[in-house]
Amino acid sequence: MKFIVVAVIGLALSGCANDPSAGPGQGAAAAFSALTGGLVGSAPGTNAGSRSASAAGGGILAGAVGASLDEQDRQRAYAAQMQAIQFGDPGAPVSWRGADAGRYGTVVPGPAYQSNGTTCREYSHTIYIDRKPQSGRGTACRNPDGSWVPVS
Repeated sequence: MKFIVVAVIGLALSGCANDPSAGPGQGAAAAFSALTGGLVGSAPGTNAGSRSASAAGGGILAGAVGASLDEQDRQRAYAAQMQAIQFGDPGAPVSWRGADAGRYGTVVPGPAYQSNGTTCREYSHTIYIDRKPQSGRGTACRNPDGSWVPVS
């Protein structure tokens, strides 16, 4: 288990280190949020709802944009992100809409590819808050158990 955690941390940090759109420390902060959220969410005694919400810390949902969404909208955004990554056709948008009409978004997955024997996908996620778009890109890789984890 420790080896997997170290490997995921290494992948996440290497993927974020060269992100030209991230400001100083943002890439590392997003990776840290994704990793700690996923690890905390997978701890014994946590329920599935809190695991998905915790793991939603990756990508655009980890920054200021995610912080401006309420918990239900973050869960909707995360569910759309996982739907796109798990089942979406490359380039086919998966949309979500919050309870407040001014909050909605679209996730567009890229094609699946192999990286060190692991299936991964890049994706873009655009979130609209009061009609102002905020976009982020990320990569998620499939765990042996079939779940996906954001790595950047």
